[in-house]
Amino acid sequence: MRKVCLLGASGSIGAQSLDILEKEKEQFELVAFSVGKRVEKIPAILHSFPSVKHVCVQYEEDMLVLEELHPDVSWHFGAEGLKEIIRESSCDMVENALVGFAGLEPTLVSLEEGKILCLANKESLVVGGRLVNALLKEGKGTLYPIDSEHVAIAKLFSRIPQQQAEGLYITASGGAFRNKKREELVSVKAEEALAHPTWNMGAKITIDCATMMNKGFEVIEANVLFGYPLEKTHIILHDESHVHSYLKANDGFYYGDVSVPDMHGPIAYALHEGKVDYRLAKVKDIADFGPFHFHSFDGNRYPAPALCVRAYLEGPCHAAALNGANEEAVYAYLRGEIGFLDIETLVAEAVKEATEEKVADYKALAKADALAREFVLKEKGRFAHGLV
Repeated sequence: MRKVCLLGASGSIGAQSLDILEKEKEQFELVAFSVGKRVEKIPAILHSFPSVKHVCVQYEEDMLVLEELHPDVSWHFGAEGLKEIIRESSCDMVENALVGFAGLEPTLVSLEEGKILCLANKESLVVGGRLVNALLKEGKGTLYPIDSEHVAIAKLFSRIPQQQAEGLYITASGGAFRNKKREELVSVKAEEALAHPTWNMGAKITIDCATMMNKGFEVIEANVLFGYPLEKTHIILHDESHVHSYLKANDGFYYGDVSVPDMHGPIAYALHEGKVDYRLAKVKDIADFGPFHFHSFDGNRYPAPALCVRAYLEGPCHAAALNGANEEAVYAYLRGEIGFLDIETLVAEAVKEATEEKVADYKALAKADALAREFVLKEKGRFAHGLV
């Protein structure tokens, strides 16, 4: 029986995780969760999981109301509250399904406390990958990825040693605008970008799919998690999103993880600490994976992944600036304050403004994150005049 603390229970990953936890109550006991602003989700979760003793919300005023309604639960709020429920809930497993830089500190705390960490928060690895790996090397906690691409890579490398892999391929749907030329993206609206062709996800990650910023993040994550060389890690477009990642081995075959585009499987893989049955497809040509379509990746059409890798190679503070600027730019686009292509422009400019600190600890990363956000908030007005 694993006692689970679920951070981000109200999001897409969180909701699918609750599905699994409810079906497998003989193996998992939910003891704590967070929902941010979406407090309307709390009563149903508490009803389904009476084992919960700690809940974190974003705002203190919500917490004070909820304390009156549910006096048998220990209530917490804000960033400190997230750390408190990890430490105080007696959990032995933390699932981090938070979105954005806000997920980094809970990741670090989970590992410092020796927890089993199931990680869906990309930003923890993009921004704080060096800090995460330092803790893991010290024997503090264990980590299982939840991203479908990295679950696939974990499966691949469990069967095929890295030294036998000639290349690793992370697949990408191309997002809502995959059939549009770059010059057609000037005036695309957020509601169009949110119409993902194969996945049902939250708004922020769906926009990241359309810009392909998420694929740049995933290339970085693969390097942090598995130490596989960046120069041998490639992106390939795959319309159906059934082949989540694959590799070419030195035996001449391609090996891939093939499954439907649904996150229940990757979440279950992490929650069960990789102890699940799975099969890898072995083919002579990628066309043999199934009746699927693959296309080469065009870096000129999608410049965001290269921007991500450059920032990562510049150093941790540049990676923090990359992520912070992207978060603010994506939310500005969702509010209709900037255009779609302005996201890339603002992120690139913010990364250029970043400077590396001598000691890239959490404090330095938080400072770089904050400065990048300030830059975007200050500069986004330059683009408003071009919106219709």
